[in-house]
Amino acid sequence: MVPTAMNDRKYSTMDSEKGDAMPIRPCRPRNRPLVTGFAVVALCYLLWSATSRYNVFHHICGIHTVTPVMVNQERALVPLEAHIMSKCPDAKDCLRMMVLPTMQRVIDKVNFTLSFIGTPTDNDGVECKHGPAECMGNIIELCAATQYPDPKTYLGFTFCMTQDYKDIPQLSLIQDCALEHGMDFEKLNECALKDDGGFGIELLRDSVRRSTAAGVTKSCTVRLNEEIYCVRDDGEWKDCPHGPGVNDLVLAVEELYQSGTKV
Repeated sequence: MVPTAMNDRKYSTMDSEKGDAMPIRPCRPRNRPLVTGFAVVALCYLLWSATSRYNVFHHICGIHTVTPVMVNQERALVPLEAHIMSKCPDAKDCLRMMVLPTMQRVIDKVNFTLSFIGTPTDNDGVECKHGPAECMGNIIELCAATQYPDPKTYLGFTFCMTQDYKDIPQLSLIQDCALEHGMDFEKLNECALKDDGGFGIELLRDSVRRSTAAGVTKSCTVRLNEEIYCVRDDGEWKDCPHGPGVNDLVLAVEELYQSGTKV
């Protein structure tokens, strides 16, 4: 994040003029220095009020000019999202070849979301392509993102799990990946089992609905700025008009970030 930079303002004071004792002179009409002083102050205040609403202004009272005040505004983060299935080999390739190396370079410029693909059922449940074991794996990885929201942490955990996707959701795999990435296994387990499993199911249902609303059906689908950027399916890159290279995605993120709305 880029903090607001404010230039110091220096206000000068006028030294009082000191002089020797003045000789007695005939009375003359008195000037009104206090009245004049108040008039100057009032004029300065009015001018300041008229200009202070802007980010850059100049102090025009007196002989000094205040350095312009520049207010830096933080740019909006670029939406970047990966839609996966925890037991899908294409998810493993997608994370390894595109998502993780890209995040290493632009993590401070994106708002990253990891979403899961499935089929909502009539009873408010979710059906997963690779069976109930995949649904459980999805829930564990969603719990990791919920309990440890830093993408560097939960993405590392998810990739660790995906490396051995055939073993998901074996307890030993979850424990090993949790330990490797500094997570408390008990926190993940409590999240998955909270409310007799209802909390985890709700996490998965909301994530699947998000993917469905975005029109995503294939794992792995990468979306940039809420539009499909590239798809990894059946061991191949598809629907990648800008190419599947990491540099291409990084450049696309940088361009959106630089041209994006400031907040």
